Amino acid sequence: MKDETKLVVAGRDPESNYGIVNVPVYHASTVLFDSLSDLQNRFKDRNDGKQAVTYGRVGTPTSWSLENAVAELEGGYRSQIFPSGLAACAHAMQAFLKAGDHLLMTDSVYGPSRTYCETVLKRFGVEVTYYNPLIGAGISELIRPNTRIVFVESPGSQTFEIQDIPAIADKTHKAGAIVMMDNTWASPLFYKPFEHGVDVSIQAGTKYIVGHSDVMMGLVTATKEAWPTLQAGANLSGQTAGPDDVYLAQRGLRTLSVRLKQHMENGIKVAEWLKGREEVHSVLHPALSDHPGHDLWKRDFLGASGLFSMRLNKLPKEALAAFLDDLKLFGMGYSWGGYESLILYADPSHSRTATNWDNTNPLIRLHIGLEDTGDLIEDLSEGFDRLRAKL
Repeated sequence: MKDETKLVVAGRDPESNYGIVNVPVYHASTVLFDSLSDLQNRFKDRNDGKQAVTYGRVGTPTSWSLENAVAELEGGYRSQIFPSGLAACAHAMQAFLKAGDHLLMTDSVYGPSRTYCETVLKRFGVEVTYYNPLIGAGISELIRPNTRIVFVESPGSQTFEIQDIPAIADKTHKAGAIVMMDNTWASPLFYKPFEHGVDVSIQAGTKYIVGHSDVMMGLVTATKEAWPTLQAGANLSGQTAGPDDVYLAQRGLRTLSVRLKQHMENGIKVAEWLKGREEVHSVLHPALSDHPGHDLWKRDFLGASGLFSMRLNKLPKEALAAFLDDLKLFGMGYSWGGYESLILYADPSHSRTATNWDNTNPLIRLHIGLEDTGDLIEDLSEGFDRLRAKL
């Protein structure tokens, strides 16, 4: 089946639910067993890796519906739900790491993931080295005997570097380590991580899967070989998500294709318009032909999301504030992936350690929503008028 069909049918089982189209929301903690034999058989099934109802935290038909659908879309073996994207990132790493291990982390990683590495992992004796996201096969020079994970995020948060993941995966696997990827930007629709050598794929379902800016959700999908370690780590740390949130994520997943294609179309239109503005130094969008990673994007990705950045020409703070503060359609806020457009100032120079980032040309991250692009462009154009008035 094509992905558009999988989005509609994957994880659903009307025959087991009285013909109901959507899997019901099971509010469950305690589960009752018919007999000692029933109890023992269900736990045996669970220990064998099957989806057996034993306790609410461990899984119900509600959570399995979403997990099974995401795993099928990404091309992995199984998926695990987490209560937020950061929880998914943190506990995926934690499941595979122990004191004395070494983690190679892309220097362009999502900020909270970096903070987790700098605080929690270091406190528990895990050494973290940040590497240039454009290193490709050169990653082999940084891999040590105790390197357990090479973490990739493509494109990179805020700065949108495209990584050569197949080259990184080849060197990583030869050294006996695993590749872990944050695949939130492209979603399972526009990037198939397991076809490119990834072992564990992470998504902030909060973004495009939920799609409506109202639910926190994380998902991690693994290969069959990596799955037991991931699931054991998640269960032993008590990771779960509320059934109502899971249901909303399921509902959002069904329309992911139509939404994401529109985000892509709108995003490219706005990005192309921004390229022609005299106030703009450069536009960082992988789908644009002049993006440094465009060839890798064309080779490995099936599409683009609505998230990208631009760099403005050097300007005073007052002019930047005049541009941002009175936009009508672009909200100033964190997160992205919902139906609405967002804009945010960022300064990566404060965190980069393996790569230099000069923020002389201020970085602005945009998420292009589902509004009419003419209206969005008019809003930005009026913002540029306010900006020039302060120069």
